[in-house]
Amino acid sequence: MTLLAFDTRAALYREITAPAPETPARRQRLAIVVTGGKLCGISAYTAALRRQLTEAFDVTVFELDQYLLRNLSPRVRALANEHVKDICRQIADFDAVNLQLEYGTLGHHQRDIYRRFRWLTAAAPRSSVTFHTLLTPPGFDHASLTRALLTLKWRDAGQLYAGYRRHRLLSHGIARHLRRIQRSKKVSAIVHNRRDFADAKYLYGIRNVFDHPLAFLSETEAAAVRAAATRRALPVIEALPAETVLIGVFGFLNEYKGFSTAIEALHHLPANHHLLIFGGIHPNEIAAQQRIHPYISSLFRDANIGATIYDGITMRRETNAPTLVLGADRSLSELLDAHPRDLSGRIHFMGALGDSDFLTGMAICDAVVFPYLEVGQSASGPISQALELGCRIIASRTHTFLEFAEYHPDAIEFFDIGNHLELAERILARPQFAAPRKFPEFNAETN
Repeated sequence: MTLLAFDTRAALYREITAPAPETPARRQRLAIVVTGGKLCGISAYTAALRRQLTEAFDVTVFELDQYLLRNLSPRVRALANEHVKDICRQIADFDAVNLQLEYGTLGHHQRDIYRRFRWLTAAAPRSSVTFHTLLTPPGFDHASLTRALLTLKWRDAGQLYAGYRRHRLLSHGIARHLRRIQRSKKVSAIVHNRRDFADAKYLYGIRNVFDHPLAFLSETEAAAVRAAATRRALPVIEALPAETVLIGVFGFLNEYKGFSTAIEALHHLPANHHLLIFGGIHPNEIAAQQRIHPYISSLFRDANIGATIYDGITMRRETNAPTLVLGADRSLSELLDAHPRDLSGRIHFMGALGDSDFLTGMAICDAVVFPYLEVGQSASGPISQALELGCRIIASRTHTFLEFAEYHPDAIEFFDIGNHLELAERILARPQFAAPRKFPEFNAETN
């Protein structure tokens, strides 16, 4: 009996002291606040982030309604404030909040942007702000203001001063707010280049700053895109001869994208080189009753599409320019024929494609070109995707791309902004860097 009782107590002891089965740890809840709209590059980046983070966090995305937030009507602006306050009430229960910030996505007026930014960061228990643009303190143009006042151009003077105040509030003001709240809770800033890192940390005094280039695709996802990419996936070009060399440019049709530089370069390339333009006019620029967007018209002029020799003759000439004299053997029909430098058969507008076709277009190109102008961007999504896909990349020497290349050495070939002749020669030359490259060191995993 004593032995039985001991055995029973021993068994009970083992049962009580045995380690309890491990329960799965609760994933922390992460809220990502981002602009709404599938055509926005920030939304595409957020979709990639969500895929990358879903195993580590319980991720919820809150979309900022751009109809409400960008509207100028006092009634709608009030509704926009309520929309942001509603998001604030919801994100207060999360473990951490990330705000994907492009200033204009929070409003049109600087006071609206600043106020709504403060609400969102104050409501978050822990917050990180991803700056897709980081404004630096502006310098005031005293000379221009003085000229405007002396010439009684009150409107110009007012716009100069208003622009300065807006820029100052969105640079100094937002940084000052982050410095203030970092005293009481965890706050981080995330930027996409080392120049912005230095500004955020040393100029603005934000304690926790992280820099990382945009990253969209895992190595497995990139390999899958390349394996499936064929010209047949894009009906516009599937009939082109196999020996056609495809040069791709990517993004919404806008002056700063520099597509005209690529067209000028095409004039100096062999006839088997074709330019593919992936992108369309941004929906915000679609105007009522407009027959054709001015930028598309300018691209047509650069490519001599629809032009004749006669058009070139009758264009307004500079003062003292030599006069063109036609011989009698020139017939009118020759003058009205298509321009000999018409590139309409070698330029293909691919349209605004979905993510899958957009990536396929990159993967099939022999060269992916980014002829952008310098506009102070912090990052570019398409060049990150092209790099992940292992494309041959040729980019203009902007600060954005030079900063990007700091993370990815020996991957990007450069030419000077607007130098179409250098671009043409670069395309014809053998690639500067050997292919295939290894997958980028800074990638979705390190992000």
